[in-house]
Amino acid sequence: MIGTRAMLFEAPGDFTMAHQRRVWALMDAAGARPDVQELIPGVTNLMLIFSAPPDSPQAVADWLCHAWNTLPERHIEGRLFEIGVRYGGALGEDLAAVCAHSGLSAREVIFIHHGSEYTVCAIGSAPGFGYLHGLDPRIATPRKTVPSLNMQAGTVIIGGMQAGISALTGPNGWNPIGFTDLRVFDPHKQPPALFAVGDRIRFYPESIEL
Repeated sequence: MIGTRAMLFEAPGDFTMAHQRRVWALMDAAGARPDVQELIPGVTNLMLIFSAPPDSPQAVADWLCHAWNTLPERHIEGRLFEIGVRYGGALGEDLAAVCAHSGLSAREVIFIHHGSEYTVCAIGSAPGFGYLHGLDPRIATPRKTVPSLNMQAGTVIIGGMQAGISALTGPNGWNPIGFTDLRVFDPHKQPPALFAVGDRIRFYPESIEL
């Protein structure tokens, strides 16, 4: 439990699409419960917010565990976004750090990054920020110990085994390798977040500055 009206379900296992699809299936099943007011899917986790404190949190936990063990995966056929990236340069300043960690050249890192298709697994951390599955393990790079204080919205980033595009300008501990002009969050639009769970993303190089 988190407080009196929220419960966080943490899925066991690694961050795989199979596990994430089971989280989406659990989200659908929990959404049918009359006591659930809101659901927030995360990366291999799901938060349930109840309309009132549950009488028996253990009974809800048992229901969640049973549903996790029995439900089939849910496949979401999201939209496909093809996004141009200006790799390297001042807004992709950690491309060199990714190269140093992976032992690959900058052009190899860029080729591998835009050679994958990514899936939006969850929206969170900042409004409109999509956690992307699909990063090639060869260029996975740990988040920085000292974050950038003013990373620009639109920065294309790597954090551990995940990829993303920064949604807001501000502090960020992920590794910037490029930049896109695409605006992934606009509070004046409806919906304000460009991406939704299940959407797919393909990057392509608009330019490379090494």
